[in-house]
Amino acid sequence: MDETAERVRRIIDAVAETHRDFAARIDLEPTKLSKSLKGHRRFTPGELAAVAAAAGVSVDWLVHGVGPAEQGAGPLGTTPGDPDRTGDARRTEFLEAAWRLISQHGYHAVRIADIARACGTSSGAVHYYFPTKQDVLNAALLHCVESAFERQSGELRSVDSAHARLLRLIDMQLPAGGRVRDEWLVWLQFWAETALRPELRSIHNDFYARWREAVVRIVRRGQRQGQFRADTDAEQLALGLTALTDGLAIQVLTGAPGVTPERMRGVLLDFIERELLAPKSEPNSEVEHAGA
Repeated sequence: MDETAERVRRIIDAVAETHRDFAARIDLEPTKLSKSLKGHRRFTPGELAAVAAAAGVSVDWLVHGVGPAEQGAGPLGTTPGDPDRTGDARRTEFLEAAWRLISQHGYHAVRIADIARACGTSSGAVHYYFPTKQDVLNAALLHCVESAFERQSGELRSVDSAHARLLRLIDMQLPAGGRVRDEWLVWLQFWAETALRPELRSIHNDFYARWREAVVRIVRRGQRQGQFRADTDAEQLALGLTALTDGLAIQVLTGAPGVTPERMRGVLLDFIERELLAPKSEPNSEVEHAGA
Protein backbone atom coordinates (compact mmCIF):
# COMPACT_ATOMS: atom_id res chain seq x y z
CA MET A 1 0.00 0.00 0.00
CA ASP A 2 1.15 3.57 -0.70
CA GLU A 3 2.86 4.90 2.45
CA THR A 4 1.12 8.28 2.28
CA ALA A 5 -2.25 6.56 2.03
CA GLU A 6 -1.34 4.39 5.00
CA ARG A 7 -0.45 7.46 7.08
CA VAL A 8 -3.75 9.10 6.10
CA ARG A 9 -5.55 5.92 7.16
CA ARG A 10 -3.81 6.08 10.55
CA ILE A 11 -4.87 9.70 10.92
CA ILE A 12 -8.48 8.88 10.13
CA ASP A 13 -8.49 6.09 12.71
CA ALA A 14 -7.09 8.51 15.29
CA VAL A 15 -9.32 11.54 14.76
CA ALA A 16 -12.62 10.42 13.17
CA GLU A 17 -15.23 7.76 13.72
CA THR A 18 -15.67 6.94 10.03
CA HIS A 19 -14.02 7.69 6.70
CA ARG A 20 -17.14 9.59 5.67
CA ASP A 21 -16.91 11.83 8.75
CA PHE A 22 -13.29 12.61 7.98
CA ALA A 23 -14.06 13.31 4.32
CA ALA A 24 -16.70 15.84 5.41
CA ARG A 25 -14.22 17.44 7.81
CA ILE A 26 -11.71 18.15 5.02
CA ASP A 27 -14.40 18.91 2.42
CA LEU A 28 -13.52 15.95 0.19
CA GLU A 29 -15.93 13.65 -1.60
CA PRO A 30 -16.03 10.29 0.23
CA THR A 31 -15.52 8.38 -3.03
CA LYS A 32 -12.32 10.34 -3.77
CA LEU A 33 -11.03 9.65 -0.27
CA SER A 34 -11.81 5.95 -0.67
CA LYS A 35 -10.04 5.75 -4.05
CA SER A 36 -6.99 7.56 -2.66
CA LEU A 37 -6.78 5.24 0.32
CA LYS A 38 -6.94 2.23 -2.00
CA GLY A 39 -4.24 3.66 -4.29
CA HIS A 40 -6.55 4.23 -7.26
CA ARG A 41 -5.91 8.01 -7.26
CA ARG A 42 -3.33 10.31 -5.70
CA PHE A 43 -4.14 12.89 -3.08
CA THR A 44 -3.77 16.42 -4.47
CA PRO A 45 -1.46 18.89 -2.68
CA GLY A 46 -4.49 20.77 -1.40
CA GLU A 47 -6.04 17.59 -0.04
CA LEU A 48 -2.80 16.66 1.71
CA ALA A 49 -2.66 20.11 3.27
CA ALA A 50 -6.24 19.71 4.50
CA VAL A 51 -5.51 16.27 5.94
CA ALA A 52 -2.40 17.55 7.71
CA ALA A 53 -4.24 20.55 9.14
CA ALA A 54 -7.09 18.39 10.42
CA ALA A 55 -4.62 16.03 12.10
CA GLY A 56 -2.19 18.58 13.47
CA VAL A 57 0.77 17.05 11.62
CA SER A 58 3.01 18.37 8.86
CA VAL A 59 2.67 17.60 5.19
CA ASP A 60 6.31 16.51 5.25
CA TRP A 61 5.39 13.79 7.73
CA LEU A 62 2.32 12.89 5.74
CA VAL A 63 4.22 12.54 2.46
CA HIS A 64 7.67 11.45 3.60
CA GLY A 65 7.24 10.24 7.16
CA VAL A 66 9.62 12.98 8.33
CA GLY A 67 9.27 14.10 11.95
CA PRO A 68 10.17 12.66 15.36
CA ALA A 69 7.53 11.17 17.65
CA GLU A 70 6.92 13.40 20.66
CA GLN A 71 4.18 12.83 23.16
CA GLY A 72 1.28 15.21 22.79
CA ALA A 73 2.54 16.97 19.68
CA GLY A 74 -0.30 15.67 17.53
CA PRO A 75 -2.86 12.87 17.30
CA LEU A 76 -0.16 10.45 16.19
CA GLY A 77 2.61 11.75 18.43
CA THR A 78 4.27 13.61 15.55
CA THR A 79 5.55 17.16 15.33
CA PRO A 80 4.89 19.47 12.39
CA GLY A 81 7.81 20.17 10.09
CA ASP A 82 11.25 18.66 9.75
CA PRO A 83 12.89 17.35 12.95
CA ASP A 84 15.48 20.13 13.04
CA ARG A 85 13.21 23.04 12.13
CA THR A 86 10.50 24.93 14.00
CA GLY A 87 7.33 25.88 12.14
CA ASP A 88 8.35 29.55 11.97
CA ALA A 89 11.78 28.72 10.58
CA ARG A 90 10.29 26.45 7.93
CA ARG A 91 7.75 29.08 6.92
CA THR A 92 10.50 31.71 6.65
CA GLU A 93 12.58 29.37 4.52
CA PHE A 94 9.71 29.04 2.05
CA LEU A 95 9.17 32.82 1.96
CA GLU A 96 12.86 33.52 1.38
CA ALA A 97 12.89 31.08 -1.53
CA ALA A 98 9.63 32.45 -2.92
CA TRP A 99 10.62 36.11 -3.01
CA ARG A 100 13.97 35.30 -4.61
CA LEU A 101 12.20 33.26 -7.26
CA ILE A 102 9.79 36.15 -7.83
CA SER A 103 12.74 38.49 -8.38
CA GLN A 104 14.27 36.08 -10.90
CA HIS A 105 11.23 34.86 -12.84
CA GLY A 106 8.32 37.18 -12.09
CA TYR A 107 5.38 37.03 -9.73
CA HIS A 108 3.06 34.97 -11.90
CA ALA A 109 5.72 32.58 -13.22
CA VAL A 110 6.63 31.12 -9.82
CA ARG A 111 4.99 27.79 -8.95
CA ILE A 112 4.61 26.00 -5.64
CA ALA A 113 6.75 23.21 -7.12
CA ASP A 114 9.55 25.73 -7.76
CA ILE A 115 9.52 26.86 -4.14
CA ALA A 116 9.50 23.28 -2.90
CA ARG A 117 12.39 22.34 -5.19
CA ALA A 118 14.44 25.32 -4.00
CA CYS A 119 13.95 24.16 -0.40
CA GLY A 120 14.54 20.49 -1.09
CA THR A 121 11.06 19.38 -0.09
CA SER A 122 7.66 18.55 -1.56
CA SER A 123 4.88 20.81 -2.80
CA GLY A 124 2.71 19.40 -0.05
CA ALA A 125 5.07 20.77 2.57
CA VAL A 126 4.64 24.28 1.15
CA HIS A 127 0.88 23.82 1.02
CA TYR A 128 0.89 22.98 4.72
CA TYR A 129 1.85 26.59 5.50
CA PHE A 130 0.26 28.25 2.47
CA PRO A 131 -2.91 26.59 1.15
CA THR A 132 -2.80 28.40 -2.22
CA LYS A 133 -0.16 29.80 -4.55
CA GLN A 134 -1.62 33.28 -4.04
CA ASP A 135 -1.13 32.93 -0.29
CA VAL A 136 2.57 32.15 -0.53
CA LEU A 137 3.31 34.76 -3.20
CA ASN A 138 1.54 37.54 -1.30
CA ALA A 139 3.29 36.56 1.92
CA ALA A 140 6.62 36.48 0.08
CA LEU A 141 6.13 40.06 -1.16
CA LEU A 142 5.42 41.27 2.36
CA HIS A 143 8.29 39.26 3.82
CA CYS A 144 10.72 40.80 1.34
CA VAL A 145 9.66 44.36 2.13
CA GLU A 146 9.60 43.77 5.88
CA SER A 147 13.08 42.22 5.80
CA ALA A 148 14.45 45.22 3.91
CA PHE A 149 12.97 47.65 6.44
CA GLU A 150 14.37 45.70 9.38
CA ARG A 151 17.86 45.55 7.84
CA GLN A 152 17.88 49.26 7.03
CA SER A 153 16.57 50.27 10.45
CA GLY A 154 19.24 48.20 12.15
CA GLU A 155 22.06 49.80 10.17
CA LEU A 156 20.80 53.38 10.46
CA ARG A 157 20.33 53.18 14.21
CA SER A 158 24.08 53.18 14.77
CA VAL A 159 24.65 56.43 12.80
CA ASP A 160 24.20 59.56 14.95
CA SER A 161 24.67 62.34 12.38
CA ALA A 162 21.46 62.93 10.41
CA HIS A 163 23.39 63.91 7.29
CA ALA A 164 25.51 60.76 7.47
CA ARG A 165 22.38 58.72 8.19
CA LEU A 166 20.63 60.10 5.10
CA LEU A 167 23.66 59.39 2.92
CA ARG A 168 23.76 55.85 4.29
CA LEU A 169 20.08 55.39 3.52
CA ILE A 170 20.68 56.50 -0.07
CA ASP A 171 23.55 54.05 -0.46
CA MET A 172 21.31 51.28 0.86
CA GLN A 173 18.72 52.07 -1.82
CA LEU A 174 21.02 51.75 -4.83
CA PRO A 175 20.10 48.69 -6.94
CA ALA A 176 23.70 47.91 -7.78
CA GLY A 177 23.36 44.15 -7.34
CA GLY A 178 22.84 41.34 -4.87
CA ARG A 179 19.97 41.32 -2.41
CA VAL A 180 19.13 45.02 -2.80
CA ARG A 181 18.64 44.70 -6.55
CA ASP A 182 16.48 41.61 -6.04
CA GLU A 183 14.39 43.47 -3.46
CA TRP A 184 13.82 46.30 -5.93
CA LEU A 185 12.67 43.79 -8.55
CA VAL A 186 10.14 42.46 -6.06
CA TRP A 187 9.03 46.03 -5.26
CA LEU A 188 8.35 46.65 -8.95
CA GLN A 189 6.08 43.64 -9.07
CA PHE A 190 4.40 44.60 -5.80
CA TRP A 191 3.55 47.98 -7.34
CA ALA A 192 2.08 46.31 -10.41
CA GLU A 193 0.02 43.88 -8.37
CA THR A 194 -1.24 46.69 -6.13
CA ALA A 195 -2.33 48.76 -9.12
CA LEU A 196 -4.41 45.82 -10.37
CA ARG A 197 -5.64 44.43 -7.04
CA PRO A 198 -7.25 46.95 -4.66
CA GLU A 199 -7.14 44.49 -1.76
CA LEU A 200 -3.36 44.96 -1.61
CA ARG A 201 -3.44 48.75 -1.46
CA SER A 202 -3.79 49.19 2.28
CA ILE A 203 -0.78 46.92 2.85
CA HIS A 204 1.24 48.67 0.14
CA ASN A 205 0.33 52.12 1.45
CA ASP A 206 1.33 51.17 4.99
CA PHE A 207 4.76 50.13 3.78
CA TYR A 208 5.12 53.24 1.67
CA ALA A 209 4.17 55.43 4.60
CA ARG A 210 6.95 53.77 6.61
CA TRP A 211 9.46 54.50 3.82
CA ARG A 212 8.53 58.20 3.75
CA GLU A 213 8.38 58.43 7.55
CA ALA A 214 11.93 57.10 7.79
CA VAL A 215 13.06 60.07 5.70
CA VAL A 216 10.91 62.51 7.70
CA ARG A 217 12.53 61.39 10.95
CA ILE A 218 16.02 61.85 9.52
CA VAL A 219 15.20 65.32 8.20
CA ARG A 220 13.80 66.47 11.53
CA ARG A 221 16.81 65.00 13.31
CA GLY A 222 19.09 66.97 11.03
CA GLN A 223 17.13 70.15 11.71
CA ARG A 224 17.58 69.64 15.44
CA GLN A 225 21.28 69.02 14.88
CA GLY A 226 21.60 72.18 12.78
CA GLN A 227 22.68 70.21 9.70
CA PHE A 228 19.54 70.78 7.63
CA ARG A 229 17.66 73.93 6.80
CA ALA A 230 15.16 74.80 9.50
CA ASP A 231 12.60 76.11 7.01
CA THR A 232 12.39 72.82 5.08
CA ASP A 233 9.05 71.04 5.20
CA ALA A 234 10.16 67.53 6.25
CA GLU A 235 7.11 65.75 4.85
CA GLN A 236 7.30 67.55 1.50
CA LEU A 237 11.00 66.81 1.27
CA ALA A 238 10.41 63.13 2.06
CA LEU A 239 7.75 62.90 -0.62
CA GLY A 240 10.11 64.35 -3.19
CA LEU A 241 13.14 62.28 -2.18
CA THR A 242 11.28 58.95 -2.08
CA ALA A 243 9.60 59.65 -5.43
CA LEU A 244 12.94 60.59 -6.98
CA THR A 245 14.58 57.49 -5.53
CA ASP A 246 11.86 55.19 -6.86
CA GLY A 247 11.84 56.78 -10.30
CA LEU A 248 15.61 56.55 -10.66
CA ALA A 249 15.64 52.94 -9.45
CA ILE A 250 13.06 52.01 -12.07
CA GLN A 251 15.28 53.54 -14.76
CA VAL A 252 18.33 51.66 -13.48
CA LEU A 253 16.45 48.35 -13.37
CA THR A 254 14.94 48.80 -16.82
CA GLY A 255 18.26 49.72 -18.40
CA ALA A 256 17.55 53.35 -19.27
CA PRO A 257 20.56 54.65 -21.25
CA GLY A 258 23.08 56.38 -19.05
CA VAL A 259 21.22 55.78 -15.79
CA THR A 260 23.49 53.73 -13.54
CA PRO A 261 23.47 53.24 -9.77
CA GLU A 262 26.37 55.72 -9.58
CA ARG A 263 24.44 58.35 -11.51
CA MET A 264 21.38 57.67 -9.39
CA ARG A 265 23.44 58.37 -6.30
CA GLY A 266 24.78 61.59 -7.78
CA VAL A 267 21.31 62.90 -8.61
CA LEU A 268 20.05 62.12 -5.10
CA LEU A 269 23.04 63.81 -3.47
CA ASP A 270 22.48 66.90 -5.63
CA PHE A 271 18.84 66.96 -4.51
CA ILE A 272 19.85 66.80 -0.84
CA GLU A 273 22.46 69.52 -1.20
CA ARG A 274 20.10 71.80 -3.07
CA GLU A 275 16.96 71.26 -1.01
CA LEU A 276 18.12 70.33 2.45
CA LEU A 277 21.63 71.23 3.54
CA ALA A 278 21.91 74.31 5.71
CA PRO A 279 23.92 77.07 3.98
CA LYS A 280 27.43 77.52 5.25
CA SER A 281 27.91 80.73 7.21
CA GLU A 282 29.46 83.51 5.13
CA PRO A 283 32.55 85.27 6.56
CA ASN A 284 31.97 88.84 7.71
CA SER A 285 33.74 90.87 5.05
CA GLU A 286 33.69 94.10 7.10
CA VAL A 287 35.38 92.44 10.08
CA GLU A 288 37.93 90.83 7.82
CA HIS A 289 38.63 94.17 6.17
CA ALA A 290 38.98 95.96 9.52
CA GLY A 291 41.41 93.40 10.75
CA ALA A 292 43.48 93.49 7.61
